[in-house]
Amino acid sequence: MAGAKKALSGFSKVYLALYNLVQTLGWSYILYNLILHYVDSSSTGSLWEKEKLFLNIFQNGAVLEIVHASVGLVSSNIILTTFQVFSRVMVVIGVLQATPYTYAVASPGFPLAILAWSITEIIRYFYYFANIVGFVPYIVVWLRYTTFIILYPIGVTGELLCFYAAVMYASANPTAWSYALPNSMNFTFSYLYLLIIVMVAYIPLFPQLYLHMFAQRRKMLNPSSATKKIN
Repeated sequence: MAGAKKALSGFSKVYLALYNLVQTLGWSYILYNLILHYVDSSSTGSLWEKEKLFLNIFQNGAVLEIVHASVGLVSSNIILTTFQVFSRVMVVIGVLQATPYTYAVASPGFPLAILAWSITEIIRYFYYFANIVGFVPYIVVWLRYTTFIILYPIGVTGELLCFYAAVMYASANPTAWSYALPNSMNFTFSYLYLLIIVMVAYIPLFPQLYLHMFAQRRKMLNPSSATKKIN
């Protein structure tokens, strides 16, 4: 029994190391595409066209982090993890892909969100990977628990601007992605109300995430701290 548990632990480490490495590389490519789009004068096509596939793969792949926290593979707070992952997946699937190009994708919030997401995730996933392999340079720890101070507000601003653009679309098109009564299933769904509910949820949940990161920063960057856990 002990041997099986040890084997499972070893398999989990390999799996988590690969997951975090792949995510690091994926977000690095997303950041590369973002930079190239704005610095290369010969670049053609929209930013959304260049990023859509990779955002769908790597951002939606973050749903696995909820599973990791649920089954105990990692010690992350499952409520904060679910909010952080869901809000971004909602931006990609429920906002950027659900509205015409002239709305959320054309919003200044889109490149803002991509910039903040990609830098944050490159640092975060590489930090996790380095912890798993047992070598974490101090600069990586410092970046992990410092850059969020600027990047998290930028990312949230970008996300909310995208949500606002989607709200404008849903307000102008009340039947878009909605299911009104009366109908045979006696069920109603409002895309507009869903967007508003998610936006309002940022008010209590984002400060918790932000303050949680400050608490982690004090613990991880304090030289007298005896125990340093991955969060």
